[in-house]
Amino acid sequence: MSDDRLIAALDVPDALAGLQLAEKLGDSVSFYKIGLGMLTGGGLALANELKEEHGKRIFLDMKLFDIGNTVEAAVRGLAQFKLDFLTVHGDPHVVQAAAQTKGDMKILAVTILTSLDRADLDAGLMVAGDIPDLVETRAARAFEAGADGVIASPQEAAMIRALPEAAGKLIVTPGVRPAGADLGDQKRVSTPESAIRAGADHIVVGRPIHRATDPAQVARDIVASLP
Repeated sequence: MSDDRLIAALDVPDALAGLQLAEKLGDSVSFYKIGLGMLTGGGLALANELKEEHGKRIFLDMKLFDIGNTVEAAVRGLAQFKLDFLTVHGDPHVVQAAAQTKGDMKILAVTILTSLDRADLDAGLMVAGDIPDLVETRAARAFEAGADGVIASPQEAAMIRALPEAAGKLIVTPGVRPAGADLGDQKRVSTPESAIRAGADHIVVGRPIHRATDPAQVARDIVASLP
């Protein structure tokens, strides 16, 4: 049986490869993430097919960032697909704009990408401070701006869950790797079990699933490890 706390990332080149992977996963996965990497390869069409024809939940990971009017227009257009989650950057003006036209979609605000560390933030001229403190502040401000949830690493999930502003909100954690899996480009990681125990509502797992010889078994093993 599937467990929608597990979101499988369809980080493959195009919609055909995504559909083939979804077919391999079958009933072991009920929730999929489709991101920017597949957008020009039929990602929206795949999202709609998985939603309408296969009854799957869909997380569209677009990480939108622009002026308010443009974000409103983009979210309004995406809302017609009746998807479940959509990501935007956690800047309050972006979150506020997305919340205006989201329909029934949940808007998830990106705090700080799980592939970044303090050196990366320094290179980007970002404000000084420890990453956990910055994540906590960005999460609180995003909630206040109208976000339904946040994207954060498993290492910050417990801290965010403890925020008064987080009551009734979602925490979705990428950067999740089963014990012994290759970390890839992720720098702030945790196991599926640890992420859920820390307060995450959903975990996102990509390469450990789609690069496996038996993706469905890996998905089932992850679900079995969840508390």
